[in-house]
Amino acid sequence: MADLAVKYMGLQLKSPLIVGSSGLTNTPEEIRKCEEAGAGAVILKSIFEEQIHSEVNQEMQTANFDMHPEAAEYIQGMTRDRSVSKYLSLISDSKKAVNIPVIASVNCVSAGGWIDFARKLEEAGADGIELNVYIFDIDHRDDSKEIEERYLHILKAVKSQVKIPVALKISSQFTNLASIVRRLEFDGVDAVVMFNRFLHNDINLDKMKVTPGHGISSPDEFMVPLRWIGLLSHETRCDLCGSTGVHTGEQAVKLILAGAKAVQVTSALYLHKIDYLKELNAQISGWLDKNGHKSVNDIRGKLCGKDPSIAKIFSRFQYMKYLLER
Repeated sequence: MADLAVKYMGLQLKSPLIVGSSGLTNTPEEIRKCEEAGAGAVILKSIFEEQIHSEVNQEMQTANFDMHPEAAEYIQGMTRDRSVSKYLSLISDSKKAVNIPVIASVNCVSAGGWIDFARKLEEAGADGIELNVYIFDIDHRDDSKEIEERYLHILKAVKSQVKIPVALKISSQFTNLASIVRRLEFDGVDAVVMFNRFLHNDINLDKMKVTPGHGISSPDEFMVPLRWIGLLSHETRCDLCGSTGVHTGEQAVKLILAGAKAVQVTSALYLHKIDYLKELNAQISGWLDKNGHKSVNDIRGKLCGKDPSIAKIFSRFQYMKYLLER
């Protein structure tokens, strides 16, 4: 049987499959199920930057604002600590329950006062941190360079606080993805996760209301990370992780062939339950065995954009070819 072990963010994983940040990774019991089913690692359910700030603000509204500034700072610090205590306990309890890497996740939009919590995540035992940076900017006064600088500022602020590896989960909506990945690499990112899946909106015509869209990804969505990992994996030394739309082991194999070090799975596990990881690993192993490969590492990047002919297919050339033939 083929060896599925990989190294991602400097962490040793028994499988390239990582359970993505979600309700599936919100308790030590669920995380233990992930390990038993064959997960290489888990990304904990995210703690939101806004959660911390809102709880601090609520506490301060009930306080006496005429108090000494040092007392106010004490209350702010105490409240922040309390707001993340459950999350820190989740990390420490999960580390006691499993042997696979446990990666903390922070869903953030800025490098504000929450940054000092990165050190606490490390102290609680997190093997790494995934920064799920969700900047959805519709202010016409903010140009693209300013928005990109926010990503870099968040990364550098967190890296200055911790020694454990840090990944950045980004959107595909950049003017120049190659440029931002290169800049993130220069600033020390250990991995870039492609991509953050924004929750879309819908409109209920009967009730005339804007409603949340479907939260589960479709298999076709994996083609976006496939293209960009294929184009960029040979251009960067940081690890790339495929995320969004992975529902089969064959799709995971394709992302690895394009150059991914690991693959995150979430929606497929909601649809088929945690034990589906066993099937996904079996599909990966079966494909490797069938094609005479001894390990996942043997195939990584075999079909990436380093080959000019493959780069053409991943880029505009294939788009032109398709339209001209129709």
